[in-house]
Amino acid sequence: MASTRRPNYKTGGPASKGKADPGSGRADVISASKAPPAAEGSVTSAPPAPDNVLSFPEPKGKRIRRNIILAACIAAALVAGLLAAAVYSPVFAVQTVSVDGTKMLTPEQVQGALEPLHGKPLPQVHDDEVRQLLEPFVQVKEVTTEARPPSVLVVHIRERTPVALVKQGEVFQLVDVDGVQLGTTGDPASIQLPVIDGGAGAIGKDLFKAITGVLAALPADVLAKLSDASAKSVDAVELKLVDGQTIVWGNAGEKELKAKVLEALLKAPADPKNPVQVYDVSVPRHPVTR
Repeated sequence: MASTRRPNYKTGGPASKGKADPGSGRADVISASKAPPAAEGSVTSAPPAPDNVLSFPEPKGKRIRRNIILAACIAAALVAGLLAAAVYSPVFAVQTVSVDGTKMLTPEQVQGALEPLHGKPLPQVHDDEVRQLLEPFVQVKEVTTEARPPSVLVVHIRERTPVALVKQGEVFQLVDVDGVQLGTTGDPASIQLPVIDGGAGAIGKDLFKAITGVLAALPADVLAKLSDASAKSVDAVELKLVDGQTIVWGNAGEKELKAKVLEALLKAPADPKNPVQVYDVSVPRHPVTR
């Protein structure tokens, strides 16, 4: 006979595990809820950084490059400071002017003209300024300067070279290849240079330049043996030696070769039976003596 008794179920067993009993107040179920929005105008702070974040060191190459750049900047600043001190410091002011290369001029003449440079810092002295101060001296062709700290300025002079004496009345003027008058003398015998009678004005500018161009090409020892020079045209330059011999030079072409040939002919042994009266180097590859 079947039983009419109803089964009795208990809570809290395995099937009901994890469920909350509404009347007991237990929180067996974990739930998440969205935080309520912050009120307007309130300030929220960021959560603290975790203590387990690692700090990596700066790469070695980057550190080296930064140090190099810093050192270069410091060095550049020091150099700029030293240069500024040198340019403006009275320690490097000109106290002594040394002159070399003068023959027609004296060192004292050049030093006197450069007196305005005394007390000026050496780095501020330029060649152009020195040239300007020496412009009154026509003998000066080129000038360069050299600074010797702390206070010495060396001036190198290159003078014009006189190649002839131009007769002007009773006075003889020293001239260079450009016709620049470098000085005068009343005694032409005291200066071993050929005489151009009449000067540039009497024989014309072109003839004068032709003659002085030839004289400038001659070696010093040959130039010292000449007594005078003349030209009927730019293609017919003639020279006279102190011994009375004549040199037929011709035009201004091949000056260097003609000068070498003439120097060799003059050094050749003389033949007493057939003395040479004319040296013709107008065609230097086929010179003629007679």
